[in-house]
Amino acid sequence: MLGSLVDGFLFGFSYALIGIGFTLIFGVMQKFNLAHGPTALAGAYLGLAVYRLSDQVAPSYLLFVIAVTGAGAIGWLVYQLCFRFLPKEYELAPLMSSMGMLILIEEIISHLTDAQPFEFPNPLLYGAFEFGDGEFILRHDYLLLAAMALTVVGILYYLIFRTRLGLATRAISEQPVAAQLCGAMIDRVNEKVFILSAGIAGATGFMIAMTIGTIIPGLASVMTIKGLVVAVFGGLGSVPGAMIAGLILGMLEAETNYLFNATVRDIVAYLVLFAVLIVRPAGLLGKRSLYQ
Repeated sequence: MLGSLVDGFLFGFSYALIGIGFTLIFGVMQKFNLAHGPTALAGAYLGLAVYRLSDQVAPSYLLFVIAVTGAGAIGWLVYQLCFRFLPKEYELAPLMSSMGMLILIEEIISHLTDAQPFEFPNPLLYGAFEFGDGEFILRHDYLLLAAMALTVVGILYYLIFRTRLGLATRAISEQPVAAQLCGAMIDRVNEKVFILSAGIAGATGFMIAMTIGTIIPGLASVMTIKGLVVAVFGGLGSVPGAMIAGLILGMLEAETNYLFNATVRDIVAYLVLFAVLIVRPAGLLGKRSLYQ
């Protein structure tokens, strides 16, 4: 039971990163990007495509870079098509357009792969630290996932609080009109935030596929749902909240899977969402703005 709890805690870092992606965009634009999950999956598939085209000899670090950059490019495209040029008076337009992009990306992947699962390369597949004659195991790929997540969060906080881009995003988040009068280019800043968020999604999608060992088109919807649950659970506009919520959700799912089965495990996210909306709609660390 302790082993499953630790595995859930470590895998929860992937949920946290997906939730942070939703939080970043919502914090700056006050909008949801439902194509965030498919963007993460598409990045992982791009890395897998290069791996297969190279006769399965391409190093994992190269595949990771391709997944991140490819997802960043897809994120830029999503922003251009689903957000930038839509009339601002129609507040539901970005939500519906990004939902359409979610379906489109997932369908493109399904048609290109015949909706079949593919084995995903994992150089750390059989690596683990064993304690107590194998009773307690720490998987190397889970530890790498946690280390990557902590590194991403550290870089993210540096960008937000120590760079000109961070200053511009904080200003736009607080007072977009005043920020624009002071010279901030809102469209350009939003574009950069989208690319950053999509790059994080690509890294997360790659690590999720690697730890699972298999990749299927249906993961797009799963990551979208888990990301939304984490963002709402942690509090919209709170990166620390998303981090905590992702870890909690990971542990809850792991323990549910241990005590019951995978079918019951998949219900946990929905139950958590309903409970949060009823008991604490603002979430764990909900704030009005990401940068307060």
